[in-house]
This record gives sequence, C-alpha cells and structure tokens, in this order.
Amino acid sequence: MDKICVIGIAGGTASGKTTIVNKLKDFFGDDVELISHDSYYKAHDDMPYEERAKLNYDHPSSFDTDRMIEDIKALKRGETVYIPVYDFSIHNRTEKTVKVEPKRVIMIEGILIFENKELRDLMDIKIFVDTDADERLMRRIIRDMKYRGRTIESIITQYQTTVKPMHEEFVEPSKKYADIIIPRGGENKAAMEILKGHLNIMLNENR
Repeated sequence: MDKICVIGIAGGTASGKTTIVNKLKDFFGDDVELISHDSYYKAHDDMPYEERAKLNYDHPSSFDTDRMIEDIKALKRGETVYIPVYDFSIHNRTEKTVKVEPKRVIMIEGILIFENKELRDLMDIKIFVDTDADERLMRRIIRDMKYRGRTIESIITQYQTTVKPMHEEFVEPSKKYADIIIPRGGENKAAMEILKGHLNIMLNENR
C-alpha cells in the first residue's frame, strides 16, 4: 500500500465538519476511511443514565484518546483495528465494535482532535472548520433533537454549562494548529476546491 495519509478535521460543535468529511469521501471514493473522536467517549457502565447525562462531554478527559492514538498508529502500520461504538441516546459506549481496515486516506474528525499533541502529530494535514457560534447552536439543536433523542431544554442547558465554556477553553485555541482554516464550513466551495487540489498533490507525492 502507498503511504497512508491522515487528515484531521476539527472545529466547534455543528460547525460543518460532517459536510466537509462527506465531500472528501465523495472525492476520494474507496481510498478513504473515517474515524470519529466521538466513538472514543469513555464507557460509564458504573453510572445510571441520570448521572451519565450530567457529565461534561466536551472536556478532553471525557475521551479515551490514548486508544484512538494507538488505533491510528496501527492503521498507519497497515494493521486492522476495531473501534468502539458510542450511543448518544444513552450517553454510553455499547459492547459493539466496528472493524476498520487501513486505507490510503484516514480522516479523523472531532471537536478536540487538535488539543492532544500526540494525536495531532500523527496527522499529515490539519483542517479547522470555522463557523459562527449562533449558526452552530441552531444546527446542534436540530441535530440533537432529530438524531439523538434530546429535548431542546437539555440541549440548551448542556450548551450553556459545558459546550460553550469548553469551546472557548479548548476548541477555539486549538485552531492555531490548523494548516487550513475553512470559514463557513462545507458550503465554502472555493475553499473546498483549493483543499481538494492540495490533497491531490500531496497524495501523488506520497505514491
């Protein structure tokens, strides 16, 4: 296999990371595999649902980032890994895993993937999706109500108590590590075309 290229895509909650990921997946086709930092939320089997719901899920300590680092290293060595499956509706990791094979392009996405230096250093290119805070909040409300079974009250409470403070403390400062910053997310067509061109050059150099 050619050298594996690792692309990190970070940004605040509901900033448009998924849109960019999907466009890059369409661009790369079968050569790409996606791994989300959210899959590595720590398990809390010892806590009842009510206690799990109160945890701060936007702090770096809520993730098993060490396991993600080892999985990325294994993929770069050409090995198969089994990543955890997290269920947002119950605030806990499930017993399932997903088999992930090495691909020419590994995309990592998450709000805090630039916060950890060891994880950051595994990336060949780092992209930060920069979107207005009000826009992100509106998108999060729609997403969490539609796909994660949350009430609007719980979403806003979580946003005010943990999401916004943690964004200001950890996510926004990590933007300085990005190689490319994309304003307005995946709808920024000019930025996407420039990014695709750059990735094409980089991948051809790695052959």
